[in-house]
Amino acid sequence: MMRQGPSPSPWWSPQRHADVRPFLQARAAITRALRAWFEEQGFTEVETGILQVSPGNETHLHAPATALTAADGGRHQRYLRTSPEFACKKLLAAGERRIFEFARVFRDRERGDLHLPEFTMLEWYRAEASYDAIMADTVVVIAHAAQATGIRQFGFRGRTADPYAEPELLTVAGAFDRHAGIDLLATIRDGVGDRDALAAAGQGKVRIGDDDTWSDLFSKLLVEHVEPQLGNGRVTVLYEYPTPEAALARVAAADPRVAERFEVYACGVELANGFGELTDAAEQRRRFDLEMAEKQRRYGERYPLDEDFLAAVAAMPQASGVALGFDRLVMLAAGAVRIDQVVWTPPAGEQR
Repeated sequence: MMRQGPSPSPWWSPQRHADVRPFLQARAAITRALRAWFEEQGFTEVETGILQVSPGNETHLHAPATALTAADGGRHQRYLRTSPEFACKKLLAAGERRIFEFARVFRDRERGDLHLPEFTMLEWYRAEASYDAIMADTVVVIAHAAQATGIRQFGFRGRTADPYAEPELLTVAGAFDRHAGIDLLATIRDGVGDRDALAAAGQGKVRIGDDDTWSDLFSKLLVEHVEPQLGNGRVTVLYEYPTPEAALARVAAADPRVAERFEVYACGVELANGFGELTDAAEQRRRFDLEMAEKQRRYGERYPLDEDFLAAVAAMPQASGVALGFDRLVMLAAGAVRIDQVVWTPPAGEQR
């Protein structure tokens, strides 16, 4: 009978903890540096609730569910938030003008070297500011994180990026043309993606399923052909997302085929997702209804709409905001190779 080797020591053993402590010290240094920068810029740090009526209404976002028991014994369905976005926008409607939060957020169905089921999102908003201003913020935040650790260059899976260099600014349409040979905007008509047109353009480039929607094909092409080319040598800001992928962003005034949405990449890693925020509550409801219908079709479930949030959308000022994966940024700035190396404790029930 073969003898089994000794079980690995728990993550909290001094020896195991010592292996990741330099990364955790880097995390603390980055946190201090970014808090100082936000204070210098006149932001107020907020803390919003984790338990929400709705965790978000995007098709592929999944949230852990729970229930609260009231004093009278009644049970109320609640979700662990996937983002502090709904609460932060309510604060904008309440009169706050510059806010940020290091928010603990949760995602079901996600785990890997770049994904945790529980992680920290750094999210901030500027009222009466264009999304260009938030783009610029994001580039500065990334450089400040690198500066806090003294690192000169990000590196991940054989790719490098200089966090201090002038970023590459690239539209989504430009990226698809350059890296996938596809005229993406030609597949959008009246703000709706033409599935057949994108399938024809993507033939031979990705696997195309009979039930793939335009958004499915867009995601496949983005992941397989575009994202690996982003953030190489320097940070990439990918902007002007197509309108079918607008989420909570407003449509661009100059071209209704695109929205005021951007993402930021370094070493092929997505770090941030930002919007010129939508303030049309009826349009936001329409988008949420479509997303939840698709979620029901795919996953057999849907999340309720937060009516309080939709009311706040109608009352909030024009604003822009961004959500940045703080753990991913720390990973790159600290030189770690896995996201679980830069969190103080691993997900419940797991070892590092």
